[in-house]
Amino acid sequence: MLRLMLSCCKVYISETRNKSALDSIERAAKLFPEAVVVNKFEDETYNRVGYTLVSKSGLSDTTCSLKPAVFAMVKAAFENIDFELHSGSHPRLGVVDHICFHPLASTSLEQVAQTAKALAKDVGSTLQVPTYTYGAANNEQRSLDSIRRELGYFTPNATGNQWSGGLQSLALPTEPDEGPSQAVQAKGVVVIGATKWVVNYNVPVFCTDIGTVRRIAKRVSGRGGGLASVQSMALVHGDIVEVACNLLDPSQVGEDQVQAAVEHLGAEEGLTIGKGYFTDLSQEEIIQTYLKLSSSKF
Repeated sequence: MLRLMLSCCKVYISETRNKSALDSIERAAKLFPEAVVVNKFEDETYNRVGYTLVSKSGLSDTTCSLKPAVFAMVKAAFENIDFELHSGSHPRLGVVDHICFHPLASTSLEQVAQTAKALAKDVGSTLQVPTYTYGAANNEQRSLDSIRRELGYFTPNATGNQWSGGLQSLALPTEPDEGPSQAVQAKGVVVIGATKWVVNYNVPVFCTDIGTVRRIAKRVSGRGGGLASVQSMALVHGDIVEVACNLLDPSQVGEDQVQAAVEHLGAEEGLTIGKGYFTDLSQEEIIQTYLKLSSSKF
């Protein structure tokens, strides 16, 4: 019996309000039908969209359809979005804020890391955008959050805990792994990595006091002495504040534990906590959606 070997890529773009730009990005992806867009998650308050693509894994980066498809999307994004005009309540470092590759089914992490490295080289050299790598795509196994901290990702630069406009400085504090050493305001920088599966889970807190929710988010996170392998931050989302979490090892610490921790800490503050939500499908749902969509294409 043949093993199912699939690669997954999540592309996060700093835009939802410019529909013509998103149309251009999605048309670019459709030029590579073997790489299937299985999910699209838009958040207009954050002004951020996430695309999830899946394709069969190749024996090398040159035979994996994800790389040319994602590169085409990135190129279209830079051609149609001006980072200086962007604003939202989610942190970001560039027009294409973050790209992450994950192995699915029988594919190895090393295989998707090879694709991630090749894409980073193409984005840096061809599109001339400073590009950082992390996880298995980086020789030193740097983490995503360490790069973001170095680049000031977590600090709002506008009133109301918002992020607005381009990077504060074009001179980057850390040398990128690929591309030029200085950023362009209209584009920003890109971070590309490869890791095992990560779950994004956001829990709404019915409160407008960002400071209080930041304390809760810190106590939930592994960094703050809370749940191991959980990263979390407080983000304003309209009339509420969310505890936005990355579950780095969801098989060990899942959404139920995160939900319970936020509810417990929220109760200590006298706050009402809403039911959390995922920003993407599960691994199993992604595989099944890919198989269904790909069978209808060919």
